[in-house]
Amino acid sequence: MAAGLRLGPLLRYVDWDRGDRATVWVEADRPCTAEVRCADGAGGRVRTFQIAGHHYALVPVTGLTPGSTTPYEVLLDDRPVWPPTDPGHRYPASTITTPRPGADELRVTFGSCRWAAPPAGGDDPVGPDALDTLATRLAADPGAERPDVLLLLGDQVYADETSKATRRWLAERRDLREEPGAQVADYEEYTHLYYESWLDPGVRWLLSTVPSCMIFDDHDVIDDWNTSASWVADMRRNGWWRERILSGLMSYWVHQHLGNLSLDELDADPLYAAVRAAPDGTELLRRFAAEADADPASVRWSYRRDFGRTRLVMVDSRAGRVLDEHKRAMHDEDEERWLVEQMTKDPNSCDHLLVGASLPWLLAPMMHGAETWNAALCRGERGPRWAGLSERVRRGADLEHWAAFPDSFERLTRLLAEAGSGPDAPATVCVLSGDVHHAYVAEPEWPEGSGPPSARVVQLTCSPAHNRIPAVLRLAFRLSWSRAGRRIGRALMRHGRTGPPVVDWRRTGGPWFGNQLMTLTLRGRSARLRLEHAAARGGDRRDAELRTVHERPLTDEA
Repeated sequence: MAAGLRLGPLLRYVDWDRGDRATVWVEADRPCTAEVRCADGAGGRVRTFQIAGHHYALVPVTGLTPGSTTPYEVLLDDRPVWPPTDPGHRYPASTITTPRPGADELRVTFGSCRWAAPPAGGDDPVGPDALDTLATRLAADPGAERPDVLLLLGDQVYADETSKATRRWLAERRDLREEPGAQVADYEEYTHLYYESWLDPGVRWLLSTVPSCMIFDDHDVIDDWNTSASWVADMRRNGWWRERILSGLMSYWVHQHLGNLSLDELDADPLYAAVRAAPDGTELLRRFAAEADADPASVRWSYRRDFGRTRLVMVDSRAGRVLDEHKRAMHDEDEERWLVEQMTKDPNSCDHLLVGASLPWLLAPMMHGAETWNAALCRGERGPRWAGLSERVRRGADLEHWAAFPDSFERLTRLLAEAGSGPDAPATVCVLSGDVHHAYVAEPEWPEGSGPPSARVVQLTCSPAHNRIPAVLRLAFRLSWSRAGRRIGRALMRHGRTGPPVVDWRRTGGPWFGNQLMTLTLRGRSARLRLEHAAARGGDRRDAELRTVHERPLTDEA
């Protein structure tokens, strides 16, 4: 039987230095040779590798023409499998667009938190999907402005909040009365989540034609992932947890991490080489995941990508945490040195520095104060009784952002200021985040006499792409951003004996609620921001459009 295309294609990496290379990710239903063949003669082919009975390929595409857009097709064992021949497929050809030499314009669209449950009966309970709506707009108008890269900032899948359809599928495999119940349990069940998310026709086409960079957040594994040392200890007492965490890390490596890497990084990756060379790479990848879980310092999930004179540093703010209550940190010392190098090395080499992090650096002031207070109490600032109670509060209220790691918050603040200072500093330093199910813009107010950075430093938060937020939480977020919320935050920090944060900040946009995406348009040293909501057209929730709800320049030149 001929090989078939099970998932993909996803256009992942496009080389902005040379403009002639890219990678395309696919999953086939059996071992085969995967090939990408472009209309202009460019292409590439590679043998699939095997993980847990699944067959994947990351096809290196070479020979592309810089500054061009070319359609491509996917072949498995020389048989065309993409684009679909189904007459119901209403999307145009998938294309690879390469930058022209010296290109100084970049459009970056970003968001997070996409719960991919298919709507029942055509009525989506959480409203129109922002990624689906973007795909519909681009497909309807091939000449429309489109992103050069899509940044997916966490919760690409929800391993702990499955849809009704997925729960029915799980119930056919095992007894849901036994742990972990309706959550996913192993690698095979993770693959189902990716099918549910990426086989959506609009999203499938969008990811086949717009390059993407990804990073995980907690729901890619489980809510509150790595929130504290005691949380980790409690989870490891569960008999189902080891299979869950190993499968989560394995599936992330296959579906998301590999595509984040450049071709040169892939060539230098010993695990990737070993998995490709093995008849079955499952045990190799499983040992890697086990080591990554036991010793987070053994692996780096963070990465850097350069898009001309725009630099993206994507930061792991989940897997690499140091959880000792008296040494809590988002990263170990080696990872922090790497971040410093990536964000400050050759400052005159970029006009814009983008720092991607699933968790916002600057939160609403009341949330920041609550997390800093909670961290102090958990480490015993007010005694053991307060510490025990505060750990329960930390887990129940998701108090685990940068503010919950006060030393890391301070170091990141100083690093962003350093990266944005000096005669060769970039024009903007933008922290791009998601997670909190609302969107906002926040900007630091640097202490008097400190010599503020010459760059515009700004927190841009956009979430969700497709999810809901209860009305009570909307009210809580609005309170958190209010003057009263700021006073509450300060009072909590006084009780925790923490002192004020190293920098103050103000909200300069939002909060906005809904399924939404942000887009940065960077041209030379100018930057412009746009926020769009997915909204039903004419009251029909099955027919949606993206509506601009906020747009403004971030620089004087924009």
